[in-house]
Amino acid sequence: MRLLRHLFAPSASGLFPADRLQRIAGAVAAGERRHRGEVCFAVEPALPAWRALRGLDVRQRAREVFAELGVWDTHANNGVLVYLLLADHCIEIVADRGLDGRVGDPAWAAVCQLMEAHLRAGDPEGAAVAGVEAVSDLLARHFPQAPGDQDENELPDLPQLL
Repeated sequence: MRLLRHLFAPSASGLFPADRLQRIAGAVAAGERRHRGEVCFAVEPALPAWRALRGLDVRQRAREVFAELGVWDTHANNGVLVYLLLADHCIEIVADRGLDGRVGDPAWAAVCQLMEAHLRAGDPEGAAVAGVEAVSDLLARHFPQAPGDQDENELPDLPQLL
């Protein structure tokens, strides 16, 4: 069953055309003006068939994407990946070590639940924007932007379609 979902997964660009990607990028940029963290939103339609067959865990794939996109490589170690795997209907959030012990699992789960509600309602853009905004709220609490801070945009704001 999982293999079939991955073989026939919808296109990421179908759910997230260019205009939606730009609005999500705007939410990332707006959030990053409030904090010193970095937020990356990535969407993957499906895993390669052989990886789905071998039972690759979605959390493990999210960690791979976290590394591949360099989210781990921010100056303050406070990057956050919001990862959506369409075929498995899964959302994973991977936060860098700078957030370890600052944001607990219940807070990340609440972000996922917020996104899931939008996705169930057929609103993928709303899900992405709500997730980005909620992650930015958490980052603003722990890494607020102080007056006079020069924020370097270390990761692209535009969502990554894998």
